[in-house]
Amino acid sequence: MYRILKTALLKGNRTEKIALATDQELEQLGIELNKKVSERFSGSLAIRALDAGSCNGCELELHALNNSFYDVERFGVHFVASPRHADVLLVTGTVSRHMQTALIRTWNAMAEPKYLIASGDCACDGGIFGTSYASCGAVENVLTVDLKISGCPPSPKQLIKGLLALMNS
Repeated sequence: MYRILKTALLKGNRTEKIALATDQELEQLGIELNKKVSERFSGSLAIRALDAGSCNGCELELHALNNSFYDVERFGVHFVASPRHADVLLVTGTVSRHMQTALIRTWNAMAEPKYLIASGDCACDGGIFGTSYASCGAVENVLTVDLKISGCPPSPKQLIKGLLALMNS
């Protein structure tokens, strides 16, 4: 993708046309997600991301959701700093024992209705760390999970598909 855009820039072509032509599926997913967000959350879905002990691979993919290519804000999805403003808590990483209390407090600070997403293999099943003296393992070992998005790490498109699955449930 980067090479295509770089070549287009060097040749003087418009990058918007190339970016839209390369991923029509993303546009369709986004339009459908926007419809569902509008129906269930009055046009705006607020997500609070919490790293419970990850390697930061999942966070990099979460950050990509806000870049100019994916730009999930145009579909009505945005990330918030406070759990009090959030509709969804998206947790990445195996829940370390030191983060267990923070996870529970963050969850309890959210207003109803609220949803919990485990994102990435570590959050879904404990990954390579599992359960030990230092790790609670998967998020579901601490709280009830509404949706699991597997992958190591899940791509931004997988994350959008996961949000759409949550809206359809």
